[in-house]
Amino acid sequence: MPGNKADSSGPLRRETDLGGLLTPFAGNWPVLHEDTFAFHGSQIVGNVTIGKGSSVWHNCVLRGDVNDITIGEYTNIQDGTVIHVSTRTYPTRIDDHVLVGHMAMLHGCHLKNYSFVGIGAIVMDNCTIEEDGMLAAGAMLTPGKTIGRGELWAGRPAKFLRMVSEKELSRNRQMGMHYYKLAQQHKKDSLGIEVEKPYP
Repeated sequence: MPGNKADSSGPLRRETDLGGLLTPFAGNWPVLHEDTFAFHGSQIVGNVTIGKGSSVWHNCVLRGDVNDITIGEYTNIQDGTVIHVSTRTYPTRIDDHVLVGHMAMLHGCHLKNYSFVGIGAIVMDNCTIEEDGMLAAGAMLTPGKTIGRGELWAGRPAKFLRMVSEKELSRNRQMGMHYYKLAQQHKKDSLGIEVEKPYP
């Protein structure tokens, strides 16, 4: 949750309660639900909206300048990920319970509920990953492609590999709440709050 005061000693910015930095673009400030986690090192710029229970981890950059970024509920954006948009054409939409792995790059795309983007993967302009769709680690989804519901794509350029298994679907659908609970534990630790049984 962002603080209420801008830092008047330099460029306009606000700091979240976990040390993430919010900065405006063209008068638009990021809007974070009070139950959002934006960790130190993260940079969130301009027209960005993030919903309840979602987490933006260390050293992520979300830049909503030439279009907007919307992130739904209980979605996690893992460390080092970069999210941007296309000028006046493609915003970036990330829906609920989406998993975005470390060092991913998302640009002007739409990730639907329970979709998964693996570590180091790239999703380019006008791409869609449908519900329960998966893009494997290190893959590149080239412009205009769609990963269908429950499909797993891999490679550079990414191509259909197989359908996601029931075991994988079950695991992926639980991960949004896992990362929510993990973020809560990080927050407690940052505040010096000791708990009898830390998560996980």
